[in-house]
Amino acid sequence: MTEDSGDAKRSAAGVDRRDFLRNTLVAGGAAAAAAAGATAYAQTQQPGRVPGTTNHYHVPATDKTVHWGYFSKSLKPVVEVASGDFVTIEVLTHHANDDASRMITGDPGAESVFYWDKQRKGVDRRGAGPMQPTLFGRGAGEGLGVHICTGPVAVRNAEPGDILEVRIVDVKPRPGANPQFKGKSFGSNAAAWWGFHYKELLTEPKPREVITIYEVDTAGERNWARAVYNFRWTPQTDPFGVVHKTIDYPGVPVDHKTVQEKHGILPNVRIPIRPHFGVLGLAPSEADIVDSIPPNYVGGNIDNWRIGKGATMYYPVAVPGALLSAGDSHASQGDSELCGTAIECSLTGTFQLVLRKKATLAGSALEGLAYPLLETQDDWVLHGFSYANYLAELGADAQSKIYEKSSVDLALKDAFKKMRHFLMTTRGLSEDEAISLISVAVDFGVTQVVDGNWGVHAIIKKSLFAGTV
Repeated sequence: MTEDSGDAKRSAAGVDRRDFLRNTLVAGGAAAAAAAGATAYAQTQQPGRVPGTTNHYHVPATDKTVHWGYFSKSLKPVVEVASGDFVTIEVLTHHANDDASRMITGDPGAESVFYWDKQRKGVDRRGAGPMQPTLFGRGAGEGLGVHICTGPVAVRNAEPGDILEVRIVDVKPRPGANPQFKGKSFGSNAAAWWGFHYKELLTEPKPREVITIYEVDTAGERNWARAVYNFRWTPQTDPFGVVHKTIDYPGVPVDHKTVQEKHGILPNVRIPIRPHFGVLGLAPSEADIVDSIPPNYVGGNIDNWRIGKGATMYYPVAVPGALLSAGDSHASQGDSELCGTAIECSLTGTFQLVLRKKATLAGSALEGLAYPLLETQDDWVLHGFSYANYLAELGADAQSKIYEKSSVDLALKDAFKKMRHFLMTTRGLSEDEAISLISVAVDFGVTQVVDGNWGVHAIIKKSLFAGTV
């Protein structure tokens, strides 16, 4: 390639990318305006269009609108929307029963989802395991997948090969419904057996699982969380009579008469609030019932705190309708989610869904996109995993093998390859140019090391290309 042709290629790539970003920015402003104009959507228990609007839908979190612990291409959509429509989705944390009085009591939606007596559960299947708990005896679904996912939302005319653009217009904590805790929201952090720290403990007793309850100001007057108390997990007997010695099945009610609450912890520590969705993504095509824990090429449990208000996610569509679900809502999280969870806190998000048809992608930054791409005002963030598509790469036993084979090395290599491709295709760089730029200007971070399919993200600043004409 001659110098002139290289310059032409760079110029074309830059124009394509700038046009793409400009369109996104304009549409994003329209999204915020539309959301602001639809402030009074009906607080009903039925999903549907917000009264008085033509393109804003509301999906409450109830026992009829959630799927617990799995994604599935066979799920019936709770609503279908058109490209450009808005949808407000309520998301419940699967850790709410760590302190039911603060996170469930008085909330009809949460009570319907977490209901569990000797006869039945409000939501029986919890995980991608068998409905009859013949593997471990934990319960239906066996806890092989843990997140309460609201949805799915179908996008009309979405087909494999398309890209779904998900603009996160707003994210708000779910207010507590118990009058005792008016004006507050709460979340739970579990330092659990699947955490990276678990076999590296210094103090006795070893091992141990510790739950820490945090308080969040629902009114938004305080942009930080504070720790309320913690307790060590003790064996809990669920309403069906199954004893859970560890945190091995989601939604088990914690009997606080069996634990010792330790108050006054983390005194004078303020944790910055950055509400986001740990799980946001589409249904994969490779299997019918897929564990919600390992992230994949269609998104899911990425656990990147940057997937919050103002960000835009791009996902490759794998099945008709795309089938978007949201779950694993967090009040805050650090990169790596090291001990096993974030501050798991119920949230409500408003999204605008824009369908990018495959036929329109040629020459754009989205052409050939095969992984979840995050865009913020300042950055592009690419997500690498130990296995880019573990369901296809690891064969019939992929959903069990993935927990044995993940490593940060593999995830870093995947993130590097994706960033190299991104720079060569969207900026017109040569491989040598891309590699040099990656080394001197791209920040790699450990997204999470607790989700089976470990993650490394690569961040590149848009300002690097400010000199492009």
